[in-house]
Amino acid sequence: MAFEEINIEEYLKKIPPQKMGKLVGIGVLVIVGIAFLASSFYSVEADSVAVIMRFGKYSRTTPPGLHMKIPFGIDKSLKVPVTRILSQEFGFRTGRPGVRTIRSKEGLLEESLMLTGDLNVVVVDWIVQYKVKDPRAFLFNVRNPDETIRDVSEAAMRQVVGDRSVDGVLTIERIQVGEEAGQIMQKVLDSYESGIQIVTVKLQDVNPPDPVKPAFNSVNEAKQEREQLVNEAMKEYNTAVPKARGDAEKMIKEAEGYAIDRVNRAEGDASRFVSLWRQYSLAKNVTRRRLYMETMAEVLPNVERKYIVDEKEKGILRLLPLGDMYGGKGGGK
Repeated sequence: MAFEEINIEEYLKKIPPQKMGKLVGIGVLVIVGIAFLASSFYSVEADSVAVIMRFGKYSRTTPPGLHMKIPFGIDKSLKVPVTRILSQEFGFRTGRPGVRTIRSKEGLLEESLMLTGDLNVVVVDWIVQYKVKDPRAFLFNVRNPDETIRDVSEAAMRQVVGDRSVDGVLTIERIQVGEEAGQIMQKVLDSYESGIQIVTVKLQDVNPPDPVKPAFNSVNEAKQEREQLVNEAMKEYNTAVPKARGDAEKMIKEAEGYAIDRVNRAEGDASRFVSLWRQYSLAKNVTRRRLYMETMAEVLPNVERKYIVDEKEKGILRLLPLGDMYGGKGGGK
């Protein structure tokens, strides 16, 4: 069965005026009801809160969930993320985050080119992470929070880098630079009552400008070579000096031991001599004879030939075989 074309104008002309009025009224009520419901309810995400303004003035702050407000634009809700970590990039922009992040630095040299305290130029790329700690202050105390964060961050970073040498910024002081810049930023933002909390400031990349990179690389290579030579010298020093100290200590100990031994021996000999002298003084003849006998007992066993001559006998030297003692030379026969 084919459908017949309906002329709406002719159809409306056939409706009585009273019925037409009722239909218009019902339509208006439906539209008003839909507008009322649409403007009365709002939902807030789990990581955000909603700031309600009534006639453009702050009214209240509502937590995550479904809420109701005065419709028809009397109450307006502005959602602010309070638990989400927000970030801004300086000196580069992330084009496509993912497994292999694509970053672009084109046209951004002006914000990352800085002068160090020793009048050298470096290119500093960094990232600022922050979150909203006071939604009301975030919305009403600062006209443009994003631009404010960028301006404050650049000023703080240039101040910190300008107080350090180029070697420190390029190498060992990068973490300190980020921490100090974050502290300065937080102090300035708190003075603005911005409602922003700085989470961290991280230096992503610090390099010399492209025209002077070869010179910087040559300097770094020279410094590394110097460090290597210094380390090798310290190694030799740490090997030779303890050995020399050990040898010196050994010699000192040996000398001290020798000195103690000599002193003890001398004291022992002196004590022995004193004892002998005391005994000798009590009986001189007996002691003299005993010493003589002890000495002879030590000496005589080492003598090959012994001749005992009476002290009263005279003229017997020609009888001694002195020629045998001296290889047949001389007299004695």
